[in-house]
Formats: sequence, C-alpha cells, structure tokens
Amino acid sequence: MAETKLILASASAVRRKLLEDAGLEFEAVDSQADEDAIKQGFAVGDLTPDEATDALALKLAEEKALAVSARFPAALVIGADQILSCGAKRYDKPKSMSEARANLMEFRGRPHILHSGLVLAKEGRIVWRHTARATLTMRDFSDAYLDHYLGEVGSMVMKSVGCYQLEGPGVQLFEKIEGDYFSILGLPMLPLLSELRAQGAVMP
Repeated sequence: MAETKLILASASAVRRKLLEDAGLEFEAVDSQADEDAIKQGFAVGDLTPDEATDALALKLAEEKALAVSARFPAALVIGADQILSCGAKRYDKPKSMSEARANLMEFRGRPHILHSGLVLAKEGRIVWRHTARATLTMRDFSDAYLDHYLGEVGSMVMKSVGCYQLEGPGVQLFEKIEGDYFSILGLPMLPLLSELRAQGAVMP
C-alpha cells in the first residue's frame, strides 16, 4: 500500500461509508469549518447562477480541506461539499419536519441540481479540484404520498439537503435522474480514485 496518509475532512457518515466500501484506509476528521460564514462571504462575480453554485460548493470543500491540512500537513486531505439548487434558490438541510415538507413541495414536479465540490489538499494548499452536477426531477407525487413518505422516513428527512436518500424510500420521489450516482451521494468517487492513484495514495 502507499504510505501517504489519507484523511477525509468530513463528519459525513455517507462519505465515510463510500470510502470504506471502496476499501480505502483513511481517517475521518471534522473540519469544524464555519459554513455559514463561508457562504456569507462568497462573492458571485460574473458567474451564472449554476456556475456560482458550483464555485460555492468548491469553496466550501476547499475550506474544509485546508482547515484539516493545517493540522495534518503531511497527509492528503479530501474535502467535499454539496449544494442543492432549484430554480434560482439554494437550499440547506431542513431544520424541522415542517421545513422538509415545504422544501419537498417546492421540489415536487420540478428538476433540481446537486452541485458537488471535491478537492485534495496537502501541506496547506489545494493540489486538485473537481466539480460535478446531477439533475434530479421529482415526480408530481400526491399530498397523500408526501404524508406517507414523511411518516416512513421520520427525522431522517433532515439528514440530507434534498430530504431524501436514493438508497432508501426516497427513490420513489423521482421520475428522472441524470448524473453520477456517487456525485448524488456527495462524493464523486471515480475522479477521486483516479486522482488518489495519481497522487500515490492508493495502489495504481
């Protein structure tokens, strides 16, 4: 095995499981980055709304990776983040069941985009960047199904920005999905693994 220490700068159980299932040896360290402050200080510039959301997801991933890299400079640090946009609006994880219900009603019958930012950092600097988008279209489900879904998943609905897990009952919300499965889960694995091989962090 390669000798480079690998760290995931995230407390995300989903991202951790993806790396574990791929057979990688790594440590997970919470970056403790202030995401709200990063979002508030982000300048859009001349970017389109989708480009700006891509850039913000990348910025969040960078700040997470750099915060952990400052503590472990010799390690190769994975930073990742994901933002959901629907129309001109960006969404955070719902803080209550009522907010989750309201968000799902806004998503219903419409496409939304998951913007993923992914970076690698070493010795306090970013050495690789990647962005990915996935477009998911929810079906025009009934109010009765929405009630059933929320009753079935309970507080788990607040664990993801889109109020669903595709690997569970959430898949029933959709009529069309365009994009890489791993990107939808918030960690584009294939480009990440390719770069980890190039960096000598995993076997070529």
